Amino acid sequence: MELILKYFPDLTPLQIEQFTKLYDLYNDWNSKINVISRKDIDELYSRHVLHSLGIAKVIQFNPGTKILDVGTGGGFPGIPLAILFPETQFYLIDIIAKKIKVVNEVAQGLGLKNVKAEQKRAELVKEEFDFIVSRAVTNMPDFVKWIKDKTKKNSTHELKNGILYLKGGDLTEELSAYKTVQLYDLSEFFEEDFFETKKVVYLPLKYKG
Repeated sequence: MELILKYFPDLTPLQIEQFTKLYDLYNDWNSKINVISRKDIDELYSRHVLHSLGIAKVIQFNPGTKILDVGTGGGFPGIPLAILFPETQFYLIDIIAKKIKVVNEVAQGLGLKNVKAEQKRAELVKEEFDFIVSRAVTNMPDFVKWIKDKTKKNSTHELKNGILYLKGGDLTEELSAYKTVQLYDLSEFFEEDFFETKKVVYLPLKYKG
């Protein structure tokens, strides 16, 4: 928890309480339904929570913003971002039912009112969102195909509506087709070794009307 406060010192007492509860909630649910690898549960705050919050170093979501988290797994990056941005609406989807069960239980355990989680494929989502977030569920060309018609027309942030994608390693080839893509190195925000090659990939999406 100290790790979160190190980089996000302005949390409210409620947010501190919610972030603190994450470990016990995930530890408990992980023992019943394995959604996080055993070795990673000990590194929950650095490898999952803080990694998810890397998006918040790139953009501050306005109240009323709608975010789609595709392939959320156990709730990342959606759950940590939902704690940080309580006035932003988060829709978390995954195709694996047991993962969504954990997400719903964790959200309920934290009292998060701004999270909705469902077992669903991205292609079947009918709504439109300001931003679509994810954590390396597939390569970018496939991901764009899944969600290309799901962004709202009007942008209300400095960054135009689009994808905010957490990914690591060399992305040169994978992103070569996207002229408007921007990369943010998480090592510029977080000093832990884990973040050395981690990035937030931002890709604005044109509205398909």
